[in-house]
Amino acid sequence: MEGLEEKTENMDYLPDDNSRYKDVDYWDDRYKTEQCYDWLGSFSKFQHLIEQHIKKDDSVLILGCGNSSMSADMYNSGYRSITNIDYSSVCISTMSARHSDCQGMTWHQMDVRQLSFPDASFDVVLEKATLDAIMVGEKSPWGVSPETAHFIHKALTEVSRCLKPGGRFVSVTFADPFFRKRLYAKTEYDWSIKKYSYGEGLEYFVYVMTKGEELSPEDAALEKKLLEDTEPKPPTVSSAQSEDEEDFIANIDI
Repeated sequence: MEGLEEKTENMDYLPDDNSRYKDVDYWDDRYKTEQCYDWLGSFSKFQHLIEQHIKKDDSVLILGCGNSSMSADMYNSGYRSITNIDYSSVCISTMSARHSDCQGMTWHQMDVRQLSFPDASFDVVLEKATLDAIMVGEKSPWGVSPETAHFIHKALTEVSRCLKPGGRFVSVTFADPFFRKRLYAKTEYDWSIKKYSYGEGLEYFVYVMTKGEELSPEDAALEKKLLEDTEPKPPTVSSAQSEDEEDFIANIDI
């Protein structure tokens, strides 16, 4: 999962190891000097998709807001109820001060796995590359480690809990459906999944999960297959072993 940051990224901010993207100390240090960075492109690149699924009067929660200009761009586009969270206190302090004149936009230091909001608090939960950053240290895109899978599951469970009925979880990512739907297609999250894309040359994806809608037959089949693949298989018994067992039973004197 290399290449999460685009080529325009200042090399001074690249970590020595991708696993550091999950380290809050890395982000605290980075946000002390970096002014702004927009992962996966600026808001204008996918604004047409956002406006199809997020109404201007929706209450929006942005996960892992970072120092991206997306929140301010959305505010300037007419979105007025925006709650931003990030687990870096340096980021939240900086961004809160920078946008103190944006009435209706709030900033909170918070872990995505433990959101301090009541059930059904938001019309929309939006994330852009936050989950990508959590998974960028994985050795292979074909399967995430148990630790990371547990992290993502806790985060998505919290997202689902905080969504109002009919609310949308909007995920902007570089991960194509083959890999990302494996994480999102779970009946317990109580949402449907639709996929869109944007970008010229390099394609990015926008997934829209709608709370209270069922998975499509295709996504339900994917969930079933993934569950079957993780179930422990009964040990196979060779024919020779089976014959030995039969001989043993036949020779028991009863």
